[in-house]
Amino acid sequence: MDNVTVRQGESATLRVLCSRMKLFYSIDLNIVPQDPRPNQMKKCHRQSWSRCTIDNRVTRVAWLNRSTILYAGNDKWCLDPRVVLLSNTQTQYSIEIQNVDVYDEGPYTCSVQTDNHPKTSRVHLIVQVSPKIVEISSDISINEGNNISLTCIATGRPEPTVTWRHISPKAVGFVSEDEYLEIQGITREQSGDYECSASNDVAAPVVRRVKVTVNYPPYISEAKGTGVPVGQKGTLQCEASAVPSAEFQWYKDDKRLIEGKKGVKVENRPFLSKLIFFNVSEHDYGNYTCVASNKLGHTNASIMLFGPGAVSEVSNGTSRRAGCVWLLPLLVLHLLLKF
Repeated sequence: MDNVTVRQGESATLRVLCSRMKLFYSIDLNIVPQDPRPNQMKKCHRQSWSRCTIDNRVTRVAWLNRSTILYAGNDKWCLDPRVVLLSNTQTQYSIEIQNVDVYDEGPYTCSVQTDNHPKTSRVHLIVQVSPKIVEISSDISINEGNNISLTCIATGRPEPTVTWRHISPKAVGFVSEDEYLEIQGITREQSGDYECSASNDVAAPVVRRVKVTVNYPPYISEAKGTGVPVGQKGTLQCEASAVPSAEFQWYKDDKRLIEGKKGVKVENRPFLSKLIFFNVSEHDYGNYTCVASNKLGHTNASIMLFGPGAVSEVSNGTSRRAGCVWLLPLLVLHLLLKF
């Protein structure tokens, strides 16, 4: 018994011929599109057409699927409405199986009784199925340093190959050739979209994505002091990277600068804060502290507003924490009230 492979969505014609007491069959596979428009994915109907050619010495004929009789002569034995008789003449006995699906897979037999000598011809129908992703991890948000596991389960016939790929300019090739992706001690550079692809050469690969967000405490990447003459406009700038985005506060000595103070404006964006002086006075010169915080922690940087000819000193992060002990109670109180 030979195998015949048919892709789900194609039409398969099975021909079993009887001539001079010998049985043989030939197989024709062709795609019959319902939508003839070019450059489009074509939707196809599925059918299997089985034909047994006979001569006048044949007394009885039947088509069987496994041990189930589908047709015996003109009599239909099965209840499946998709199985229909096409021809029962002295030269041909044909049936058609419409809308072929995976449950139609299996052996088919044409049985012919000729001069009291039964003859049969068998063929095994194999139905291929396009890959389909049936389960995939949801988008995830995780703190830096923790472990994550992503899952992508796919079905198809034959069983599809599943791969994971990190969609990032710095990522090269596949990060996993398995349905499970494990990342130990994830870093902020590993955040972004992860693409799961399932393929089995039956149809184009199917692709789905999972978004991984890596949370980390603020890091002040840029803190710029500036020298401004009295009477001019001056701006101190503090830029911080963080997920979730940092909230900014400005201090001078032990006093927090509040939005709306005369002549001063605080302008905050997700990753940038500006302290703007519209008309700088001698009283405005000095050291200012930018504090960036989120639910994972905080950091600070010292920034100078100075007059012409003065020297600016800027420090940030750990180096300032020892010198800003007075800020700790204020920060702790702010974080407790917020989170």
